[in-house]
Amino acid sequence: MNKEQFSLKSFFLQRLKKRCLHIPLRSSDELLKMLKEAEENYIIDSHSRSIIEGTMQLEKLEVRDVMVPKSKMVMIEHQSTTKELLDIMIKSSHSRFPIINSDKNKIQGVILAKDLLGFLAEEQNFEFNYKQYLRDSLFVPESKTLGALLRDFQQKKSHMAIVMDEYGEIAGLVTLEDVLEQIVGEIEDEHDLEEDNIIDFGEGRFVLKANTPIEEFDEFFKVKLQVENLDTVAGLVIKGFTRLPEQMDEISLQGFNFKILKTDSRRIHLLEVERSMNGNNV
Repeated sequence: MNKEQFSLKSFFLQRLKKRCLHIPLRSSDELLKMLKEAEENYIIDSHSRSIIEGTMQLEKLEVRDVMVPKSKMVMIEHQSTTKELLDIMIKSSHSRFPIINSDKNKIQGVILAKDLLGFLAEEQNFEFNYKQYLRDSLFVPESKTLGALLRDFQQKKSHMAIVMDEYGEIAGLVTLEDVLEQIVGEIEDEHDLEEDNIIDFGEGRFVLKANTPIEEFDEFFKVKLQVENLDTVAGLVIKGFTRLPEQMDEISLQGFNFKILKTDSRRIHLLEVERSMNGNNV
């Protein structure tokens, strides 16, 4: 940083302090505007701004916006054998597994992969008794905010919660990683790279990665979007807004309603999609 930049930084920092001390912020929009101004004047970088903005969004987003739906959950039936348990754990690459009853409507608890691996390391000649290792499940409603969920995770030292709908039925699950990704961005591993781009949440609601190719979208929904020089759904949505949209912004395009579930100052990451009620193109 040269002397001119250092001087500018000092000037703006004093100005920022003065605003914070003497002009109370009246809305989150004013704070976001100040953060943008700070980035433009080299007080913070774009990544820091993105993290702050993501943290602020936690009180607006709900569990239903980021959860894994029941249809995609990896659960283990309580009567599974040790070999079946091991096969499921290896195939899924997960570390925590809900144990479900025979009717698939009640979670009995959660077991950890490390417990099974520890059992196998001792070369036991009898079946793994999951009840000895069963841990309590954390249950949360779909409408809980991610901010409140994060506090629950911290207080109860938990990394996963079972999501219940308004009728007390299992709706899905949500992890600490799902919440943290809203703050720091996508945390990808080998397993994430194999996941589907489009997930059906039921009742006409879908969640998809914003970088899903237009061709894949067309094939999945059996449509033919009218696009020109666009490769991804993110490009279609940004063109519709004529700007980079903010989190929770919504728009109707070509017979579909799009809601921005996750974004940062550079790109869209996750979208919620529903067919428009009238099915007309916009």
